[in-house]
Amino acid sequence: METSKVIHAIYTDDDVLMNAVKSVRAEKHHIEEIYTPFPVHGLDKAMGLAPTRLAITAFLYGAVGLAVSIFMMKYIMIEDWPQNIGGKPSFSFIENMPAFVPIMFELTVFFAAHLMVITFYLRSRLWPFKDAENPDPRTTDDHFLMEIAVHNNEEALTKLLKETGAVEVNIIEKEDEH
Repeated sequence: METSKVIHAIYTDDDVLMNAVKSVRAEKHHIEEIYTPFPVHGLDKAMGLAPTRLAITAFLYGAVGLAVSIFMMKYIMIEDWPQNIGGKPSFSFIENMPAFVPIMFELTVFFAAHLMVITFYLRSRLWPFKDAENPDPRTTDDHFLMEIAVHNNEEALTKLLKETGAVEVNIIEKEDEH
């Protein structure tokens, strides 16, 4: 494994952090990661992150759930075990569609919700028994941490971060995962 240097800048206010992110990005530095104790609205845009495509996957998972519900009801209620319930014969799917709508809705939501949770955990690389990657335990309480890669510019970057309101700036040797 290779090691590289990163700077950890600690902030105590989310508004100061937002302004610092904008200042660091304006100076053309690459922010590796930001650790926060709660979601900070607009931080993704300030960091220049691409919009998420999770909404597209949610729609696709819902469509899969709808298809599964249609095929399941058609097979169970029309082909495999047709029943005359309350005088309503089960000869066609279309005739019984009003009774099937709640099931189609519920399975659409069920598939979208459960598959989205699984997708989120896999995409975030969160699985059972995974060690925490949080570099500073204070970020789970009341501090914000900005991690920036260092490329022989420690002094200038440290000065910039102090000017943006960082209460603490540390240079850390970090092991690369790749």
